[in-house]
Amino acid sequence: MTTKTVHLALYDQLADWEFGYATARINDPAFQKQPDRYQVRTVGLTRDPITSMGGLTVTPDLALSDVDPADSALLLLPGANSWADGGNAEFAQAARRWLDAGVPVAAICGATVGLAAEGLLDDRPHTGNMLEELLPVEGYRGADHYRQERAVRSNGLITAGADSALEFAREILAELDVYEPAVLEAWYGLFSSGDPQWFGKLMAAVS
Repeated sequence: MTTKTVHLALYDQLADWEFGYATARINDPAFQKQPDRYQVRTVGLTRDPITSMGGLTVTPDLALSDVDPADSALLLLPGANSWADGGNAEFAQAARRWLDAGVPVAAICGATVGLAAEGLLDDRPHTGNMLEELLPVEGYRGADHYRQERAVRSNGLITAGADSALEFAREILAELDVYEPAVLEAWYGLFSSGDPQWFGKLMAAVS
């Protein structure tokens, strides 16, 4: 079995908490339907180190120009304050290439602003931090497709707000078919509620 790569975008001041649930589960073979089916690699505009919102210094594995959507299982775009100022446009353009190639894209928080500016939300169901953040974005015409939900997955595009990292991860794991449905349900139930009954259900689902 060929291991497929999930590409995590890196840029300065990215929001550390928004992708950890997803990348940890993708990279950990425990409970997976097909262990080692996926790996996570990081992608920057260049291979120069970036500094996250939490002050972590991270060096990208790859430069964006060296990545072909055909070699990717999914492009994951975290939020960052720079999206609101028109930053990271190269990654919004990359999202268009990924979607045009039939490869999923997952965007959370400020990254949805970048997709709105790129016109990628005009005809796709989506969510974000709030509709009022997207309405001022020049060229955005997707208000009728906005959904007031924690996370939305539709036709290969996953979107979420900053407060919904767990739901964002759930939809990514579902899109990539990482877990059996019962495992995914129990995993989400455990982390969303903290109810130990869900731990028992998780163990039963993977036994």
